[in-house]
Amino acid sequence: MQSFVQEAMKFSEKEKEYRKNSSSDNDFEDFGQPRIMIIGCGGAGNNTVNRLYNMGIEGAETVCINTDKQHLDNVRADKKILVGKTLTRGLGAGGYPETGKKAAELARGTLEEVLKDVDLVFITAGLGGGTGTGVAPVVAEVEKEQGAIVVGMVSSPFRVERARIFKAEEGLEDLRRAADTVIVLDNNRLLNYVPNLPIDQAFSVMDQLIAETVKGITETITVPSLINLDYADIRTIMSCGGVAVMLVGESKNQDKSTEVVRTALNHPLLDVDYKGATGSLVHVTGGPDLSLKEAEEIASMLTYELSPSANVIWGARIREDYEGKVRVMAIMTGVQSAQILGPQAEAGILESRTDADSIKERRFGRVTADRLRTSSGSLRKKHDDSIIDFIN
Repeated sequence: MQSFVQEAMKFSEKEKEYRKNSSSDNDFEDFGQPRIMIIGCGGAGNNTVNRLYNMGIEGAETVCINTDKQHLDNVRADKKILVGKTLTRGLGAGGYPETGKKAAELARGTLEEVLKDVDLVFITAGLGGGTGTGVAPVVAEVEKEQGAIVVGMVSSPFRVERARIFKAEEGLEDLRRAADTVIVLDNNRLLNYVPNLPIDQAFSVMDQLIAETVKGITETITVPSLINLDYADIRTIMSCGGVAVMLVGESKNQDKSTEVVRTALNHPLLDVDYKGATGSLVHVTGGPDLSLKEAEEIASMLTYELSPSANVIWGARIREDYEGKVRVMAIMTGVQSAQILGPQAEAGILESRTDADSIKERRFGRVTADRLRTSSGSLRKKHDDSIIDFIN
C-alpha cells in the first residue's frame, strides 16, 4: 500500500507542474466554463466590487452600477454603468428607492445588452438607500429573464437607521421575488465581530466578507481546487434557495477543525434557524497542511444538524498563504428568520399584508403615491438613460 501512496505523491507533483505550465488562453479550455458576473448596485455594492477588483478574481467579470457619478468615478470594475443620467443628473437617488428603480428601468436596454449571456450572477447591494435598494431588483429581473442563476448578497441597515429599515424591507421583498437566492447579512451582527472598530472600518469588514465569499465560490468553480465545485452544483443549491444565511469561521488553533465549526455556528450573520435549511453550500479554505480528512470533517460537522433531506454540496481549496489556519464559509438556503419572510411562509403571510400601493400612501401621502404609480407606468422609453464605461 505504501508504494501506491508514494507513486501517487510523485504523480501529484508532476500534475501541479503541468497545470502551472499550461496556457489557459485556448478555446478548448474556455469552452464549458460558465460566465460569471459580480454586479455591485449603489454605493455599498460598488465598494464591494471595487474591493473584489483590487483583490483580483479569476473567471468572473465585475460591474458597478450607480446613479452617483462621483462615486462611480472613484471605484474600479471591468464595466461601470451610470443609470438615470437625465433623471438624477449623476447626483444620486437621494435615498429614494423609487428613483433608483426608475433610473434602472430607463436604462433597461443597456442593462439587457451589457449583462447578457451570463450563467451565474452575484448582485451585491446595501439595502435601505436609494440606488442599491431600487436598482438591485431590476438588475435581478433582467438577468433572470435572460436565463442566469441570480444570487443576491445584501446587507441590512443598523437598528438605529429606522427610516432605512422600512425601505430595506420593501427592497428585500422585491429582490427576493426577482432572484433565485438572497443571502442577507445583518450589519448589526458586525458588532459581534468588531464592536470597537470605527464605523468606516466596520463597513470595510462587511465589504471584505462579501468579497471573500464571492471570490471563494467563484474560484472554486473556475480554478483547480482540492475539491472543486462546478456550475451545476451551484445551480442545484441556488436555483430555489429563497432566503439564505452565511456562516463564517476561521481558526489557527491546534484543533482547527472543531474550532472553525464552533466559531461559524456561533456567529451567523442573520438571526435565523439554519437547522431547517433545505440546502447548504460549504467552502473550506486551508493551507498546504489541510488534509482531505480535515476538510470533510469540517463540512460534516457544520451540516450535522440539518435535515437528512437537505442538499449539501461542499468544496475545498488550498492557498499557500493559509499555512497553519483554516477558514470555512457556509451558505444555508431555504432558512426561516423572524426578520424575513421565508419561502414556505410567503404565500400565507403575503395575503394578510397591506398591498404595496397602500404602503406608499402611508409613507409618502396619497398625492405622492399617485405620482409614483403614474411615473412607473411610463418608464420604458425608447431612449436609454445611461452611460457605460469599460475598463480595458
